[in-house]
Amino acid sequence: MTSTDAPSAISTAPAPAPPVLAEVVRSGFTEGHHRGSLVLLAADGSVERAIGDPTAPVFPRSSNKPMQAAAILRAGLDLSGERLALAAASHSGEPFHLDLVRKMLAEHGLTTADLQTPPDLPLDPVEAEAYLAGGHARERITMNCSGKHAAMLAVCVRNGWDTATYLDPAHPLQQLVGQVVAEAAGEPVAAVGTDGCGAPLMAIGLTGLARAFRSFVLAEPGSAERRVADAMRAHPEYVAGTRRPDTWLMSEVPGTLSKMGAEAVQAVALADGRALAFKIDDGATRALGPVLARALELLDVDAPVVARIGRSPLLGGAAEVGEIRATF
Repeated sequence: MTSTDAPSAISTAPAPAPPVLAEVVRSGFTEGHHRGSLVLLAADGSVERAIGDPTAPVFPRSSNKPMQAAAILRAGLDLSGERLALAAASHSGEPFHLDLVRKMLAEHGLTTADLQTPPDLPLDPVEAEAYLAGGHARERITMNCSGKHAAMLAVCVRNGWDTATYLDPAHPLQQLVGQVVAEAAGEPVAAVGTDGCGAPLMAIGLTGLARAFRSFVLAEPGSAERRVADAMRAHPEYVAGTRRPDTWLMSEVPGTLSKMGAEAVQAVALADGRALAFKIDDGATRALGPVLARALELLDVDAPVVARIGRSPLLGGAAEVGEIRATF
């Protein structure tokens, strides 16, 4: 066997760790780090800055919800206003969220028993404490994705599709969701998994996720994508809740579209087409605010809400002794 015939060596070296996006500083001592990847897009859609590997596929989790809502519109369900915002929501479980979910179901001959969300407590800790104090147990409607599921069920009723299998990846609705995600991201779906709410979950790169959000804010008025973006921006309290950063950002920076996802994913598009997306590798949502605030600063967003979002103090006893802060 000649040297050219020898089998190539297989590398067993571990993949390099993602870069540090945030550090945990307590009493002046750095006690931990949060790694991840991030991308910033300029107004023309070009990559302005990339940290880590934003082309590697990730599960955007609930940051995919605008695309899911657009698919529901494309499938023929006529939603607008608060109802459309709630279809793209990870709601806090506040009373006004739950009331509208019930109304959306009843309008299509459905009940909370039709929801296939797992029983859960309200996402917002304040609401969860009040809910438990009221003697309630976990319910399907209080799971933060119940608005999306109500809209999915409604479009199935509208089209005569099976409601019992609406979460099956082969269901016509979920097939359409996959098409919308790929179109908006400008890249094929790399993998399909199951989200925490039970719905199919499409993996794309962070650059594709930022492109998707950019495409929604720049879409033609009246298109499904623009209708979703406009409803979310007009009714941000239905997308998240009264104590949530997505709500603050969309309320205080006009034209901004923002949606977080579980496992510390965040995507934002500004009115002029600048956009960002990132994921904290270890899924620590405590790092979301500082990283998001720094990314917004790099996109030249100058608004008081940026500092509010970025504040992440650490406590020692009842006193503030440190913070989580961005490192880029």
